[in-house]
Amino acid sequence: MGIKQKKAFKKNLKKANSKSLVSAYKNDAADFLPLEGGPGRKLPQEKPPVNKATVLYIGRIPHGFYEKEMQAFFSQFGVIKRLRIARNKKTGKSKHFGFIEFQDPEVAEVVADTMQGYLLFEHLLQVHLILPENVHPKLWKGFNPRFKPVDSVQEERKRQNKERTLMEHKKLVDKILKRDQKRRKRIEAAGIEYECPEIVGSVMPTPKRIKFDED
Repeated sequence: MGIKQKKAFKKNLKKANSKSLVSAYKNDAADFLPLEGGPGRKLPQEKPPVNKATVLYIGRIPHGFYEKEMQAFFSQFGVIKRLRIARNKKTGKSKHFGFIEFQDPEVAEVVADTMQGYLLFEHLLQVHLILPENVHPKLWKGFNPRFKPVDSVQEERKRQNKERTLMEHKKLVDKILKRDQKRRKRIEAAGIEYECPEIVGSVMPTPKRIKFDED
């Protein structure tokens, strides 16, 4: 073998080695090798999901920690768009859970990580992010931070003192008489000897306010 042939053989050998190293590196960097052969392939890289949740659920809210206190406490993290505490419609008492909506999703994520399990007035707060697709469409419907409970005594007073027609008054008296008959039967069935006072609908005084139909 001549000198020229030796030099050509060495060049070809170097090229073959470099190609094998590159192919081996590619195969190592590849995620999988196809069964039919060929170069290695990589799986498509998935981008991390972007947090867009701005609504937080807050559970185990202690007594006395209401809308004003929540607004003042959580505003240190960022701008609050809306907040509400679930309350009883009749009494207005807190149900000890509520929702807060922040302007920035980053702030909401920080609040969820920081306040989860936070001890507040001997209560461990439960704070969780609510994804936008899981937010109920009626969550903020009728939202009013200045909640006024219904005065049941006042409503019952209005109902009892409302103006009644003669027909409505007759129905009211009939209902009282039926209730009295049921009470008498229960007393007799129990074997108790008791003389119930007589209630006569025609003798009962007419209501102070009677609404006459205009013919």
